Amino acid sequence: MLKRILYELRHHAPFTLSGTVLGVAILFLMAHGRVSRELSEGLFWICHPAHVFLSAVVTAGLYRVHGRRGWWATLLVGYVGSVGVSTISDSLIPYVGEAILRMEHAHVHAGFLEQWYVVNPVALLGIALGYFWKKTTFPHAGHVLLSTWASLFHMTMAAGDTFNVWMLLVLPVFLFLAVWLPCCTSDIVFPLLFVPSNQRPGCSCGHEH
Repeated sequence: MLKRILYELRHHAPFTLSGTVLGVAILFLMAHGRVSRELSEGLFWICHPAHVFLSAVVTAGLYRVHGRRGWWATLLVGYVGSVGVSTISDSLIPYVGEAILRMEHAHVHAGFLEQWYVVNPVALLGIALGYFWKKTTFPHAGHVLLSTWASLFHMTMAAGDTFNVWMLLVLPVFLFLAVWLPCCTSDIVFPLLFVPSNQRPGCSCGHEH
């Protein structure tokens, strides 16, 4: 499993870096345009639930295919792997960067609590879809992109309309980490932790499961 984790992280680093570069470009545009905190907040609450949904599809789907377990086990693994890890990716890791920079509006936003009426239903919908739909490659790619945007808008929401050079230098580092570490582990490694070792697939990332 350790080899699997290292493989997935190495394999996804270039793709995640591409998403980060796009995120940095958006960050510069938002800083230059003095985009309001309200707009960043609205964009975050669109991207975060969408991220949770796609993560739930992939996590539940992969566990269902290889674990061959029932509905309740798939529900538990899919929920923790999507809502739990998406919160780490979209909120906790960005918050670390925000706290280091002492950003004015730094705050941990737990979507499953703050907007439980949106985040939890879309997670359940994603789990249900993953339970019956066995193709996971496209949702994983979309998940990584949405994770990049959600983490980015969490940071710009904390910045408000005040940006400085340190923010533009430090935030991309946390943006990369926020996507690279949680997304690879939640989509692929996390569900396989609950699959018997003799049923785990080989390193087949990039193929349809």
